Order: sequence, then C-alpha cells, then structure tokens
Amino acid sequence: MESNWKELLNRLGIAYSFTDAAHQYQPHTVSDETLLKMVNCLGFQLKSVNDSDKLLQKIENKRWQYAVEPIYVVRQQAIQFDIVVSQDDVAKAEIAVSCQGINIPVQYRQHVVAEKICGHTLYQRLEIIIESDLEPQYYDVEINCGQQSHQTTLAITPDLCYIPDVLAQRKLWGFAIQLYALTSARNWGVGDFSDLLSLVKLCAQKGGDVIGINPLNVLFHDYPENASPYSSISRLFLNPIYIDVEKVTGYQPAMLCGQEKILQTVRESKDIDYTSVYRLKISILRRIFDEFLPSSKSEMLKFKHFCAQQGTDLQDLAVYQAIYSFYCDKVYGGWRGWPKELQNPRSKAVADFAKVYQNEVTFFKYLQYLAAEQLEEVTKAVDKCGLKIGLYRDLPVGLCKDSVELWAGRDLFIKDCGAGAPPDVFFPKGQKWCLGAFNPFTLKASGYKPFIKILRAAMQGAGAVRIDHVMSLMRLYIIPDCADEGTYIYYNFDDMLGLVALESVLNKCMVVGESIGNVPEGFIEKINARGVYALSVLWAERWNGCGEFKSPCDFAKKAFCSVGTHDMAPLKMRWFGYDIETMYQLQMINAEERQNQYKGREDERCKLLHALDCACVWPQDKPRQGDCLYGEDYPNGIMEAVERYVSASCCDVYLMQLEDVFGVTELQNLPGTDRDKHPNWRRKLPVKIEDWLHNDDFNHALQALQR
Repeated sequence: MESNWKELLNRLGIAYSFTDAAHQYQPHTVSDETLLKMVNCLGFQLKSVNDSDKLLQKIENKRWQYAVEPIYVVRQQAIQFDIVVSQDDVAKAEIAVSCQGINIPVQYRQHVVAEKICGHTLYQRLEIIIESDLEPQYYDVEINCGQQSHQTTLAITPDLCYIPDVLAQRKLWGFAIQLYALTSARNWGVGDFSDLLSLVKLCAQKGGDVIGINPLNVLFHDYPENASPYSSISRLFLNPIYIDVEKVTGYQPAMLCGQEKILQTVRESKDIDYTSVYRLKISILRRIFDEFLPSSKSEMLKFKHFCAQQGTDLQDLAVYQAIYSFYCDKVYGGWRGWPKELQNPRSKAVADFAKVYQNEVTFFKYLQYLAAEQLEEVTKAVDKCGLKIGLYRDLPVGLCKDSVELWAGRDLFIKDCGAGAPPDVFFPKGQKWCLGAFNPFTLKASGYKPFIKILRAAMQGAGAVRIDHVMSLMRLYIIPDCADEGTYIYYNFDDMLGLVALESVLNKCMVVGESIGNVPEGFIEKINARGVYALSVLWAERWNGCGEFKSPCDFAKKAFCSVGTHDMAPLKMRWFGYDIETMYQLQMINAEERQNQYKGREDERCKLLHALDCACVWPQDKPRQGDCLYGEDYPNGIMEAVERYVSASCCDVYLMQLEDVFGVTELQNLPGTDRDKHPNWRRKLPVKIEDWLHNDDFNHALQALQR
C-alpha cells in the first residue's frame, strides 16, 4: 500500500520528502496528513491513503478518455504529439495545420504506440511526427477522423530564449530601481512614469542600456497601504499610482485647488504615504474622467479602442474593482465574503451589477488606459534613446489570493493553499508568502493560456524580464492555509520552460531567472541551456556559500549582476549590521542568533576587504585605511570599490542599485514582516533624480564603473 501511495504522489508531482537550502541542508519528510491535503487541493478526491490504488487506476485510464491534449509544447527539431482514436478511425485520420488563419502544408508520419479496450471498442494512441520545418510559433492543428474532428495547439519552441546580438560584443550596464522610491521635484510623493522617462534619458546620457524596475502590477484600489508589488490583484494590468496626473490630457492646475497642502506633505514625507498619495491622484483623475473625457471625441475614441483590445480581462478587472469597492466596508474576506451570486464572474448578478454601476466600471478601465498610455511613452523613449535592452521588468511568482485572477479563474489555482519557501541560507525559518499559485493540472487543461498571458504582459515594452523565483517553472513550495508545513508541487517543467523561450523570441525579450533559495540539482544547467540568464548578487557569490568571495572572473557570464536585491540590506546597512539589529528588535531572531549573525558579518567584512584588495579596485584618491572589521566605521571608498568589483565581473549585464550608491541604511523590504512591523515598500531614495548628476557619490560610482 505504501508503494501505491508513493507512486500516486510521484504521478501527481507531490514531493513526500525534500531537502532544504539552509546551512545544514536538512532533509524533511512530509506528513501523510499534509500530503493528503495536497492531493485534494489539486482537485483529486482521496479520503484515505488506503485508496491510493483506486485513484492511480483512474488517472491511468484518463488519457484514453479524450482524443488530444489542449496543447503540445514541443521543440523545433522534434515536432510530435499523440492522439487517441478508435482502431476504425486510424486510417481516416488527416492532419491540417494553420498559423494565424493561414493553412500550412506539412509532411507527417504516424505510428501506434499503445492500445486499450474501453467498453467494446479498441482504442489506439498514435504518435504523429511532423517532418516539415516549422518556425517557432503557435499553430492550430485540426485532426479529422471520419465524422469526428479534434482541435489542438502546437507550441513549437526555439532552442534558446532571445539574446540581443550586442551581448556577443560587449557588456551592458544600467540601473536597478524601485519605481515608487524615485524622488523628484515634480512628482506627487511617489515615483511615477514621468520619473521613469527621465531616468531613461539619464541612463542613455551616461552610456547605460538597461533599467531594472519592480513589478508594476495593479494593487488594491481601496487599500493603498497594501503596497507589496509582489502581491498584486492582477499580473496583467498596471498600478494607477504610477500615473503622472499633470500629464493626463484634460488636467488643469485649478483641479488641485484646496489640496496643495496635501501635495506638499506627501512630497516632503520621509516614507511614502500611499493612502494620501493615491487618494489625491484618484480625486483628480476622477474629475478629468467626469468633466473632460465625455467632451473629447478623440480621447474617447482612443479609450474605447484600448478597451476593445484588452477585452474580457479588462472587463473582469474593472467589474471586480467596482464590486470590491462597494463591499469593502460591508463584508470581511474579500470576494469570498461577497454574496454568493457575485462570487461567480459569469453570473447574471455580476452582469447586472456591471450595468447598474457602469460608470464606476468604466472609470477603472480609464485608469488602466492612462497607465498603459504613459508606460508606452516610456518604451518609445527607450527606442528613441537607443537603449540596447531598455526596461527590465519583473514577473512575480504569485499574486494576492484575494485577487481578480483567482476570482475570475479560481479553478486555475491550487485551492486553500499558498506559495512559500522552505528554509534557506537567507531565510533560515522559511517563508509563508500566502500567494496564489497555478494548479499544474488545470493550467495544462487551459492550454497554458493564463501563463502565456502573464508572460506577454510582463514582456510588454520590455527588453528583458526577471522571472521571480524561477524555480517555480519546475516546482513550487506550497503550504496549506491552515498549516505551517508544506511541500513541493511539481509543474510540467519542459512545457513551462518551452513557453518562456517561445514568448521570449516572439517578443524579443531576454529572460532572467531569480534563483536565490532552494535550487534543485541540475536546474540551473537546464534553464541556462535554454538561454535563461542567471541573477547574480555579490553576497551570494561566495565559495561554498559562506567562504571567500569569488573573484570577478569567476562570476557566470550569462547573468545580470548587482550588489544585492530589494530583499537584502543595502551596502552601508549591511556593513554596519543594522539589518541584524532590526530583526532582533522585531524578535525575528533571538539573542544567540543575533550574536552568531554578528560574528558571521564580521567574517564577511574581512573576506570582502580581502577580495577588494586582491582585485585592486580601491579608488586611487581613497586608499583603504584600516579594516573597521567590527563595524566601528564605514571604510573610505568602499562603495566605489564594491561597484568597481561587481561591475568588473564576467557577467554580461551589471545593474547599479542607487541605495548602495547613496548610502541608504534602511531595508526596502524585510521578508517575513508586514507593515505593522516594518515599513516595507515605502522607502524613498534620499536624492532627487534631478540632482543625481550633481551628487558626488553618484558620480564617483559612475567613475568606478567606467574604470
């Protein structure tokens, strides 16, 4: 019986044991209770482990119950798929292939790979091998078998993701920023698309070619303080907070009358006051929507065209936001707390609500129209300025469980569970992200359309995209909502990776995989073989995890590198160990762990100084004076030395983080905390973008990079 149970788990892609990525690499055996929950959360009905053999048999029989899979993801040099038909229909089977409505004649052959009697009929599973050359693309395939016809999709994938030719000639560099953190003399208390436009021009002026940005996805309209860009309500649309209101057609300065003090306050605040900023912007945008939009035929025409292009996805978002706003102060629990008839997006009740509140629904669409229009202006500037990569966007691994994606397609997600991570070097206690995660079985049944959509949305206007927690293409650590213990759920890795490569080529967009954490053996080699770039950070580039720092020539070539990430302490903060003290004060670590981490940081400082000395990267006008190994001071010239050290690596692309340059001593995000403990996602950069070129630290960092 135990063998049947384990065979079932293997068939479903549920790990019954795993090894974490903490310092001791501890093995974990998952309890049967948790495993049984996982089986049912994936949509399979199993009351007891003792019934494993019955479910196994049911799964074994399933492939004989339909003719074709909804999609076949295949390599360009091995175009083949299977079809199940009765023995009588085998000789009648004819294949027709088309692409975007154009018929494509193909040569193919077929042979029987299996047989099974179902009822009184003998069925055969045929393997169809297409011998004609077909370019990477999506193809519609129709199989006619006498009186029956079956349709499927062939996704023919390239060997490699898109890589621009320039990287074969030289390295590129640019900036890694959190857009909301940008400060300027003109923005309204949060970085916006006009600030991003200014940064594109500055980057080009200084010879940069890439700008890495945080996820720009739409968040909760009614709860602006829920500010994590990695917990959006939809990965298909943009956050309206990034709209530059003064740039919107129809804006008049008089519209701000009476709110000047609010604007001044949010501009001068140390951290971002999301509620005040968002409400101020929305109040003005609503006036433009009410007073100007109906009177402008040209603007209304463009707006309607945008809505038609976005179709059902935009309609779902806008209706969801309208219902959410209506009920947010009446019920608890998000859309699951709405009246039952409104929990079904295709119900008559939802359609009736959308009609009654049509103006509100249209306003939410209008916000998306404005955000898309301003981001498009940024991407046009990228092309005009000649940035070789341009925007380097970020695709989150999951999204808020109280989101429009789950409301509109809940069967696509693993129910009553959330994504997280087991213990690793950076997060010894693991992480419970509580993010909605795709169900691998229903995702495949949908032809991967939701996954393809979010890939395209992230690649829109981008020259590169960072896939957050790229290991999720293979497996994702899933934790039941009512528990702390979780396990890994495996995805159709070849399919997922193939679709990433295909969308990369079709959109001319590089792919970078964030792989910090528990990385399966051989995983990096597999994604690298498909042209997925690595993400390299200084603090992880150490031999055996905590040994000497690797020399710049030992970094991986096909990688985007930086000193750290948004989840790590900036250089100056890390040097002094303020992040350790922050975690101790928040009771995230005890006194013993605090002391151990301080000792580890002392060792890290010693090894970092040694690496910088060996690489001879100290600025000539700031030779190193003393060690400061106990964090008693910040070594003169260390910022320039570190910038020069990392930018001199073998990596194809280097990203400069402004928090390191400007000596920020606060964390942008402290994983494992919410805003009640730490002001995550609220830190503003201390230097306005207009002043960067006049800032000594900024210019010294540029000089170090250029050397």
